[in-house]
Amino acid sequence: MKFQSQVPALLKFSVYLSELATVSLLFYAFFYEDLNPAERPLNHMSPIFGWMVMALMLSYIVGVWVRPIAYFYRSSRRGTISGNVLVSVVVTVLLFVSFLVIFDKRGYFSEGVHQFGPIRINVSMLVPYFLCLTVALILQRYLLRWLLWTLRSAGRNRQYVVLVGFSDNILELWSEMQNKIYGYYIVGYFNDVPVENFQGKMEYLGTIEDIHPYLHSHLIHQLYCALPSSMAKQIVPIINTCEHTCCHFYSVPNVRNYLKRTMTMEILGSVPVLTVRNDQLSGSLTNRFLKRTFDIIVSSLFLLTCFWWIYLIVALLCQIFQPGPVFFFQRRSGLGGKEFVCIKFRSMKVNSQSDELQATEDDPRKTRFGDFLRRYNIDELPQFINVFKGDMSIVGPRPHMVKHTEEYSALIDKYMVRHWVRPGITGWAQVTGSRGETRELWQMEQRIKKDIWYIENWSLFLDLQICFMTVVNMLVGDKNAY
Repeated sequence: MKFQSQVPALLKFSVYLSELATVSLLFYAFFYEDLNPAERPLNHMSPIFGWMVMALMLSYIVGVWVRPIAYFYRSSRRGTISGNVLVSVVVTVLLFVSFLVIFDKRGYFSEGVHQFGPIRINVSMLVPYFLCLTVALILQRYLLRWLLWTLRSAGRNRQYVVLVGFSDNILELWSEMQNKIYGYYIVGYFNDVPVENFQGKMEYLGTIEDIHPYLHSHLIHQLYCALPSSMAKQIVPIINTCEHTCCHFYSVPNVRNYLKRTMTMEILGSVPVLTVRNDQLSGSLTNRFLKRTFDIIVSSLFLLTCFWWIYLIVALLCQIFQPGPVFFFQRRSGLGGKEFVCIKFRSMKVNSQSDELQATEDDPRKTRFGDFLRRYNIDELPQFINVFKGDMSIVGPRPHMVKHTEEYSALIDKYMVRHWVRPGITGWAQVTGSRGETRELWQMEQRIKKDIWYIENWSLFLDLQICFMTVVNMLVGDKNAY
């Protein structure tokens, strides 16, 4: 559960303004030397320079819209804060550089200097500027989060809460709210009879019928109700009383007696539904757009710059050490379980078992040159073509042979969940040790758990982290790559 923020709107607005101030002041500090002498005094800002700062701030506003400030939530994870800043800055970079390219008046951009009217900006300073901006914003958000949590621990920004009914869920919720850092103060609970678990720990406020006069006479910010749906005639009046007294009503459904996991609520029309798996990609158009854009940009750049000369070298060596086709085509399972043709550099002798038998450490089908390609992941590089076509993503669960999908889907629970997203050239399982031959069923089960973890915890920052770890593995070689 993500505890909702009750931070005043004025404070939120002030935080947004402070971040915009950081963006603009750092920009002025980095590019102060690029201004003409007459434009350097702070009390004489060039209108043109002002337009550039405005474009930068608008770019950052879009970036914050894509990944909002997260520390207002009472249970935001630390990684969420840093990851959101990184995504916001990446979006800002893309939009602002696009602005510079479009309005490059005199064509100096390619020479390392951007000319915008009388303003000349050293393009090489953009990289350190955005790196410094990322660090500054992360530190700024952590500092403000620490101040906010300090205030809550001291009893400020406190939320007064009452609980209604009793269930395993309400017991766990009460336990979570004991942490003073969240800023909750549980006044007491209502139930038809006193609850033994709460005796001496929380005040008994009365029966269900006592809720209405209590809310009218006391300041209560939030009410959490665990009454079963069969008591709808009592629940609806409680909701109405909450709305009349400016108290937020929260329903606590008792589903954890059969689902011990995180769930997400969605609204279909006017009907609330709970989903048992928090899929970060299928449920968010913005996330899918970001991931697909990243895939298209990176795959295009790689295919246009590096792939052609890698192909020439591999093709030449292939004819010397393992005569035959350069590419190897194999049917694999992709998004939604649909089949697609996966492209690789051939690393084995031509054989009839390529679509059925997994490669082993001492596989006699492998060639010495093919073993080199596998160990340094070079055989996977043609899959950037699959990425560009949309069959795959750069990062995601590795695609399995169709035959293996048919076999493991019958043996491993939740195996097909990994097909909710496009398969990847590299993935979380591969960079955390779950790569290579799966001799035992538990090894594949471990890999599936990591694939599902990736799907539920996806972020652009996580993709960048996996890409970095993959490059490191390519440089040092992977002992499980065979």
